[in-house]
Amino acid sequence: MADVYLHQSLSQQQTLAPQMRKSLEILQAGTMELSQIITQALEVNPVLEDMTESVSLDADTPDPEEADSLEYLNETDDDWRDRTIMEGSTSPWTIDDEERRQRIYDSIVAPLTLQQHLQQQLDLSMVDPPVRAAAQALLGNLDGRGFLDLPAKDLGIRMGIKPTHLNAALKLIRSFDPAGVGASGIADSLLLQLERASGIHTIEYKIVRDHLEDLARKRHPQIAKSLGISIDRIAEAASRIGRLSLNPGGDFDPTGNPYILPDVAIERNDDGVLEANLTGEHLPDLRISDFYKDMIGKTGVDEKARQFLRDQIREGRSLIKAISLRQETILAIAYKLIEHQAEFFRKGPRHLRPLTMSDIAGELNMHATTISRAVAGKYIQTPQGLMEMRAFFATGYQTDDGAEVSNAGVREAMQQLIATENPAKPYSDEALMKALAKQGITLARRTITKYREQLNILPSHLRKTF
Repeated sequence: MADVYLHQSLSQQQTLAPQMRKSLEILQAGTMELSQIITQALEVNPVLEDMTESVSLDADTPDPEEADSLEYLNETDDDWRDRTIMEGSTSPWTIDDEERRQRIYDSIVAPLTLQQHLQQQLDLSMVDPPVRAAAQALLGNLDGRGFLDLPAKDLGIRMGIKPTHLNAALKLIRSFDPAGVGASGIADSLLLQLERASGIHTIEYKIVRDHLEDLARKRHPQIAKSLGISIDRIAEAASRIGRLSLNPGGDFDPTGNPYILPDVAIERNDDGVLEANLTGEHLPDLRISDFYKDMIGKTGVDEKARQFLRDQIREGRSLIKAISLRQETILAIAYKLIEHQAEFFRKGPRHLRPLTMSDIAGELNMHATTISRAVAGKYIQTPQGLMEMRAFFATGYQTDDGAEVSNAGVREAMQQLIATENPAKPYSDEALMKALAKQGITLARRTITKYREQLNILPSHLRKTF
């Protein structure tokens, strides 16, 4: 019979306060999710009111209760008594008290975005500060699939990261879950997944490394002859390769909701100046009921009821603050996008400039992870159409004349070339590379291939028509 022992152990762990969970949930919520959160809060919290019409109140009237337990409520009563949370203010905003707010934002709640999932793993990694900084920079340049926008070497040069730190950071990120993130493309991701699963000496690994194009064309006999194994073994390996993920970050996609409402709109005012406005007209405006606030101070109220009301008022105020902070954060980011991407709003996708979340974070005195969480799953209505906010953050290239063009701008230029090509003689990747070079955009052929695959455009020999 096994012995049973009792023992004590000392450990340290982070406890996630309900208020912090709610704050981060609201920050990450899209417009429709936020509407559901507010509706649910109105149903379960009796002290919350939906202000369908403006109500004039005396902001100087103090709360009737002055007990210590109400000090927290009284501190911000004047600020929040009359305030609605969906005013749609159009003035730029500067965030203060960042340290306090960051403690809230750094608390992780489900569902996670890919960036958050990877950031959580980075936070738990025991690495030197330079490697951590390099890894943070790489995380900011991953697309939704978990792939790098540019080759790691190019990113390192652009960001001034030492090669040794960059290589260590890249190795670290590629060790994270899900397998395949940090890759330079689909083939690289497949190799990372195979290496994680069974090492680098398997038939599957050799096929992906050396014969991926033949595999895509189902040239099993040629592969079998090259590797000296049977066709049946190649077919078995192909089946296993087919079960790998082409989109490692797909399970963390925050935009799976097909019903999209913009969270902010960028429009021109009467003077032709670009302005950002929150789109929350359909959302309820919340305030704390004066009736229940006054009830706390009345004599004859049961103490349990009094404590219940105090708790509900505290929760209601926390909700109002969190929603207001979410709105202000999104609005602040939108104004920074106007500042950095003015040419895009005026002229279109070709003029989207390279921009990273770290750039915006530094200007707003925030963390890049906060920006990432704030824009996750959010959409913005622009003069160029409805766009995901994250689409504005991308690395890019400098053209021969010194202008900067984002990855999205390069892909736009490629699409324009392919749209006007001769169907009987479509552009090969080599021809696309030369055509873009004439426009001042110098890229490697492998980069052209990667962007073409991202656009779901077939190779030239499969696009050819007679």
